[in-house]
Amino acid sequence: MKKPIDYAQYANLSPFELKDNLIKLAQSHTDRIMLNAGRGNPNFLATWPRQAFFQLGLFAIEESEMSYSYLNEGVGGFPIRTGLTGRFEAFIRRNYNTPGVSFLGKAFSYIRDQLGLDENAFLQEMVEGILGCNYPVPDRMLHFSEEVIKSYVLQQMGAQGLKTDELDLFATEGGTAAMTYVFNSMKENGLINKGDKIAIGAPIFTPYLEIPSLNDYQLVEVLINADPQLEWQYPESELRKLEDPSIKAFFLVNPSNPPSVKIDDKSLQLIADIVKKRPDLIILTDDVYGTFADNFQSLFAICPKNTILVYSFSKYFGATGWRLGVIGLAHDNVIDKSISALPSKTKQILNKRYSSIVTEPDKLKFIDRLVADSRAVALNHTAGLSTPQQVQMVLFALCEMMDADQSYKSTLKNLIRRRDAALYQRLGSSKKRDINSVEYYTLIDLETICHELYGDDFAKWILTNKNPTELLFRIADEAGVVLLPGKGFAVQHPSARASLANLNEYQYAAIGSSLRKLAEEYYAEYTSKHKKK
Repeated sequence: MKKPIDYAQYANLSPFELKDNLIKLAQSHTDRIMLNAGRGNPNFLATWPRQAFFQLGLFAIEESEMSYSYLNEGVGGFPIRTGLTGRFEAFIRRNYNTPGVSFLGKAFSYIRDQLGLDENAFLQEMVEGILGCNYPVPDRMLHFSEEVIKSYVLQQMGAQGLKTDELDLFATEGGTAAMTYVFNSMKENGLINKGDKIAIGAPIFTPYLEIPSLNDYQLVEVLINADPQLEWQYPESELRKLEDPSIKAFFLVNPSNPPSVKIDDKSLQLIADIVKKRPDLIILTDDVYGTFADNFQSLFAICPKNTILVYSFSKYFGATGWRLGVIGLAHDNVIDKSISALPSKTKQILNKRYSSIVTEPDKLKFIDRLVADSRAVALNHTAGLSTPQQVQMVLFALCEMMDADQSYKSTLKNLIRRRDAALYQRLGSSKKRDINSVEYYTLIDLETICHELYGDDFAKWILTNKNPTELLFRIADEAGVVLLPGKGFAVQHPSARASLANLNEYQYAAIGSSLRKLAEEYYAEYTSKHKKK
């Protein structure tokens, strides 16, 4: 007889740690396939920029071998700059029909004709970068890589009103590294201190809830709760909490995780109005899912002086293993102003901290402090994202910017929406599509689904008699389906998060059928008990 599971032991686990226990249970049956809709690792990826990456690598190796062609021990050198562009163009013509090569030729043209960059210097940076034969210089981000990604970020974040020379980027090891660096540098530079209040837009990616409570920070969290009855928008009363002058910063994910809904225009404007009253408010917006949205506009576009932008290439390009992200900050920002206004004693401590890397540490910008802090300051000279990673990031960005018909984006959006429809159709729900939803994830609301299927009394019985964690373990054990608890993302109602990115359409239909079967079994239990009464 199977030993009953003590669900209380999992009460404090992060959803991503609970996931491992659910996977173990789902895999315990060898006669079926596990359907893991937990972690949001996409099962799609962009092929053209990857083809281009490997072809560029082959060209770069040829160039490297020219430097020591008299040797036969597999020794190469730095590419010879003289005539590099001519040899590259010959390589393109010679191999034009090879997958990835024509993309490189078009990208080279786009750099010159649309972005107005020096194509010769750009090519040199890309060739040396893909070889990884130099330290990243500048350490914050390679020069032309930053210029390309600036154009991409402004386009994708709906911030075309800003100029590329009005912001700086720091290339990081994905969005998670960006989060870690921002939290750490805000603490080190006296922007947040023990006991300070920070606002968090909920529901949200769990680390934003977990990091502030760590002993490293000990911050007081004020949740700004989105309302499912308002299609997961923030009510005005919740956003008005930001008017509290004791709140130092507002952290949010937009589009949200897990509701996968972008902030609507009304709420964006309200936040902008609040910032006018609170010009000292620091905003961190994590916009990794913004690329999936129609007509997306980031808070970075609305309140650039107050906003730290975090963006990752991981989800849209299927590049979680590449670890590619950026932190963006406008030249004119309140963060630098806040540091300059710190008490003189604090500034003296900070000046000592950064005195080994600049002669005037009090003038060091926050984004450069981020770079230094990412390597404990003393290793600032070896900071920076690896150069091959930066090259792949550039090729991803160029792929999207050159896609005039938005065919890649349309394909991904249709793919995800079909999966969403398949799940809910089999579940028996009449879920309606929200124009602000990107549907990368879906929140399966326990009360709403039970009400739709069997009425209000059954929904109330479920909430009273069944532990939501128990439901997750049961669906994992009986059907091999792995979902994450909404509670861990600060969802106020019992729910489960399913990623719509990492399985195929028929598998989401199977998840819907499994959930419907579980609901039917609970309804049979409910009717049986009520008949006895």
